[in-house]
Amino acid sequence: MRFDLVDLSLFRHVVEAGSITHGAERGHLALAAASTRIRAMEESLGAALLIRHRQGVTPTPAGRALLAHARTLLTDIERMQGELSAYSGGTAGQIRVLSNTHALTEFLPEALSAYLAAHPGISVDIDERTSDEIVGLVAEGAADLGIVSGTVDTGQLQTFPFRQDRFVLVAATGHPLAEQDRVAFAEVLNHDLVGLDRLSAITRFLAEKAARIGRPMRLRVQLRSFDAVCRLVECRVGLGIVPETTARRAARAMGIRVVPLVDIWAARDLTLCLRDLAALPAFAQDFVAHLRA
Repeated sequence: MRFDLVDLSLFRHVVEAGSITHGAERGHLALAAASTRIRAMEESLGAALLIRHRQGVTPTPAGRALLAHARTLLTDIERMQGELSAYSGGTAGQIRVLSNTHALTEFLPEALSAYLAAHPGISVDIDERTSDEIVGLVAEGAADLGIVSGTVDTGQLQTFPFRQDRFVLVAATGHPLAEQDRVAFAEVLNHDLVGLDRLSAITRFLAEKAARIGRPMRLRVQLRSFDAVCRLVECRVGLGIVPETTARRAARAMGIRVVPLVDIWAARDLTLCLRDLAALPAFAQDFVAHLRA
């Protein structure tokens, strides 16, 4: 078996993306080159590494074994590069972060900006997932760090507090629900909604909560940001569920009202989760310390 680091990195990207096409994009390779490398790996091993189907790819038992070793080797290489780069006058490396929608839109931008400005050699790769997905992927070694809702079970992962916030209803001034002191999500589902794209972590989370009470979400418009949601709520297109930090900021400039949700899950204590802080490269440990501060 003659696998090089490009092979191993590509294979990790393909499995984590669930697609050779998207894995090639993440690895900055042409699709034809990526496919050729995967086939060469399978021929060298003498066994299939991926099950190919119409929706993408999934690893075979051999592929899962290779993935575990690839993650370990690539993590060790990244740690070595980070430590040795200090001897050449700087620090270089990459930090892989998985975040839920809430943290990604409300709290990470400012924290990332300050950290990256102070560490020009470091890059941060961020992927948006639901909290449950993040816990599983961090436990598998697919990411260095996850940011999840404080209500999710993190198992044996190390955890640290990150931020506190909550989801609230935003309604146009004059809407019947805008005059209430608080409201239940079940009551909100009686009305048209404005939300983020259906593939976003927060929309999938809210859809799951609606399904648990046997109700559909009537999403009339799907947007790319919470601020855009608030703007269309102001235009009376529908109601919105957004983080309170976003809602309070938008309410200062828009004709919307902020109404707390009574549902327990609306409270959002955001948590950092990782496998082993001490095992991370020094620059990644610094990043965790920066987020905690």
